This record gives sequence, structure tokens and C-alpha cells, in this order.
Amino acid sequence: MGSHRVDETAAAPAGAPMVGRLAIIGIGLIGSSIARAARQHGLASSIAIADASPAAMAEASRLGLGDSCGTDAAEAATDADLVILCVPVGAMGQVGAAIAGALKPGAIVSDVGSVKGSVVAQLGPHLPEGVHLVPAHPVAGTENSGPGAGFASLFHNRWCIITPPEGADPQAVETLRAFWAGMGANVETMSPERHDLVLAVTSHLPHLIAYNIVGTAADLEQVTRSEVIKFSAGGFRDFTRIAASDPTMWRDIFLNNKDAVLEMIGRFNEDLAALARAIRWGDGDALFELFTRTRAIRRGIIDSGQETAEADFGRRHDDDATA
Repeated sequence: MGSHRVDETAAAPAGAPMVGRLAIIGIGLIGSSIARAARQHGLASSIAIADASPAAMAEASRLGLGDSCGTDAAEAATDADLVILCVPVGAMGQVGAAIAGALKPGAIVSDVGSVKGSVVAQLGPHLPEGVHLVPAHPVAGTENSGPGAGFASLFHNRWCIITPPEGADPQAVETLRAFWAGMGANVETMSPERHDLVLAVTSHLPHLIAYNIVGTAADLEQVTRSEVIKFSAGGFRDFTRIAASDPTMWRDIFLNNKDAVLEMIGRFNEDLAALARAIRWGDGDALFELFTRTRAIRRGIIDSGQETAEADFGRRHDDDATA
């Protein structure tokens, strides 16, 4: 990841910043990447960072991620024009209550959570009149976490979904859209409910499957743990990458997008049963048709620029260095 940080402290481009004071609450992978990208692109006059972990704050301060760093979320949010909550979905209400009294009229409060309906429900009651709630979800990340894991190009050519609740201020929505676009993201707008259904399919269910498959392999008594690790082929290896994601974050995602995830699990179980029947009865045509359709989806993802077509998912091999 070190190569991503080259020149991230370079001078900001000329022109007026998009927002005055940017407050980032939570300084893990996404929060630290926002801080780096906002700094690199000159999107904010100043950046205030807060995290409940003194260790995370010490690292953020050492890395120079903010103009101020502390453990008090309300202090960071004071006089902020844009506040982005980069905390687990389950903590949104608690943090919203903590910063409510510090928010100035006209401030925009956003987030980066993978669930949106729950975020609106948790934050809405705490925000004072005149403060604009505009949730968002950058569909980007790695399996790494912590202030040192971020990099400024994380959002480049990745999607960020903005999910304004009904009646949201259009100018606040446009400011947030421009902010994410300024960090290189492609921006889409949809309702919180639509977002949660779409992400249940594209993100939440795949993560649940990955966690389950890796757990199943770990529990097999007939296969040793060392054999699972030693002979991991590409499929299992890539499942372990997904399953290495932050456990607190994903616990909260599943609990806060319960209805949509359970709906997708039901659909998945039906399709899996049909696939099991095809294997049991030797229905090669059904298997070939399914694999052909799914291969086309993979090609569409590559064509849209959301993945690499390089062999082995773009992983660097030892012999690449001498090529």
C-alpha cells in the first residue's frame, strides 16, 4: 500500500476550497483516505479529525492527516461545514447525539456506511433544524483498516452512492456530490431503501457467503487447518480476502440491513438448491448455461472499469518485477 502514498502531501491545486472546515469522525481506512484525498485535491480549508481511540489519534497525528486531531467528536464538528461520520453503522445514533449540540446551521452531516435506511433512522432525530443530513456510501475499500491503511486514490473511478432522505436540501446534496467527484469518484443518487436492496445483492450477501465458506473450511475435521492454508486455490484465497474485512463493521451491516439481507439469502438458497439438483442429476446443460451467464457478468464488471482483466485478479507475481 505504500506506493499509494507517493506525493500525497503535495501542494493543493489552485482555487477556492469546496468546503471550509471538514470534520472526519472515525479515522480508519475510509476516513483516512478521505483526509488524504481532500488534502491532495484542495477540497477543504482545514481538516479536523476525531476518533475514540487514542492510539488511532496518535497515528493520525503522526501521519499529518488533519490540522487538528482529538478524541472528542463534538470538538471536531464545531464550526464544521461538512461532517463525515466514518464509524460503524451501529454507532451512528450515539455519535449523532454527541455532535448535535456542536453543529452550526447549514452544516452538512454525511457518512460512509454500507447501510443507509438505518443511518437515516439513527441520525435524523438527533440533528437540529437547519442541519442537512445527506448520507453517502463510497463503494470502495480494501481488507485493511486503520489510519495507515488509507490512500488518496482509493475513490478514483469508484462509485459513491448518495442517498438523500425525502425533502433533503438540493444545494447540500449538490455540495456533497461535488465533494466526492472532487476525490475522483463516480457519483450516483438513489433512495436509501433502493441502496440497501442493491447492496444486499452486490456486497452484503457475497461477504456473508465468504465468511460462511471460510468458517466451514476452518471447521472441517477431515481437513487440517494447515492443508486449507497450504493448498488454497484462487477461489478460496479470494474468499479469505473478503472474509478478512473488519468484523465490527460487518456485524453492524448485517444487523442493520436485516430485511434486505434475509430476502437475498432466501433467493440464494433457492438458486443453490436448483444448482444442487443439476449436479445430482447430471444436468450439464443447466450448469453450462449458469456459468455462461455469470461469466458475462464478470466481463461486464471489467468493461465498466470496476475490476482488472489481468490474470490472477491483477496480483503481482515475483517474476513480474523482472519483466
